[in-house]
Amino acid sequence: MSPYISIVIPVYNEENTLPIMFSRLIPVMDRCGNSYEVIFINDGSKDRSQKILNDLYNNRPDVVRVIEFIRNYGQHPAIMAGFGHLRGEVVITLDCDLQNPPEDIPKLLALIEKGHDVVGGRRINRQDLLWRKTVSRISNIVRKKITNIDMGDHGCMLRAYKRSIIDQIIKIGDASPFITALSQELAANPAEIDVGHEQRAGGKSNYNLYKLVRYNFDLITGFSLVPLQVFTIMGMFCSLASFLLMLYLALRRIFLGAEAEGVFTLFAILFFLVSVTMLGLGIIGEYVGRIYKEVRHTPRYVIKNILEGKDSGK
Repeated sequence: MSPYISIVIPVYNEENTLPIMFSRLIPVMDRCGNSYEVIFINDGSKDRSQKILNDLYNNRPDVVRVIEFIRNYGQHPAIMAGFGHLRGEVVITLDCDLQNPPEDIPKLLALIEKGHDVVGGRRINRQDLLWRKTVSRISNIVRKKITNIDMGDHGCMLRAYKRSIIDQIIKIGDASPFITALSQELAANPAEIDVGHEQRAGGKSNYNLYKLVRYNFDLITGFSLVPLQVFTIMGMFCSLASFLLMLYLALRRIFLGAEAEGVFTLFAILFFLVSVTMLGLGIIGEYVGRIYKEVRHTPRYVIKNILEGKDSGK
């Protein structure tokens, strides 16, 4: 019999948090009263995470399933692997670091039962460092303006989905999907709810400033053509300004004769135009790179091993 709820949890070097997270998650799910399964995806951990996952499976083979990658692929491919192997009708995604408390899962399930097909968590009283909260706040504003995807917190992974949404995400087959944003686009009746946010129970975050900026830039270029359109508009204005400047300099040469004093101004204008060209090439390269990844059909991940019982799902 298939479980009603599937919980998908990516794991990367979380040996310190796994036992604590599991000890808090299971009582919450038992109180929900519905059958469930917990799918852990070991994303190439280099610590004792796999051994701990083996122990969790051996202790609770009725609910635990473990997918092991051959190497580290990233959080989103790990979640996609969980999506591809789940059995439930309602899907919960949860980080392993316990910053989003499992005790908030019933809040999301209650909204799913009311008819919402996607329910996103909106972190309150965030315990992250100031620079992370600042980057997140800016990216949420930019994402809303550029992509028109209206959601309060696309960085929160504590989310609930109806199975129909997950099936559509898998069918799309994007090589680098942004699950939170994509699900919001596919949803007919999305909702958000405030959830808690705690200090990490152990270890350290795998996201540094570069990865966060990279993540948000990929999000924008993955869901909008606005960067290309902005560059096109900039190019039109620069072309018009260059033409007017050329006309002005030509008239000065005709009526005032040759001048050498303005050579540095011309160099400054030239450097500006070259920098705009380089920016445009970079933006175009991002889109071409995304197309290249799609046409290569490179697998998102390679699975080394799967631990699961025939009757997994309590």
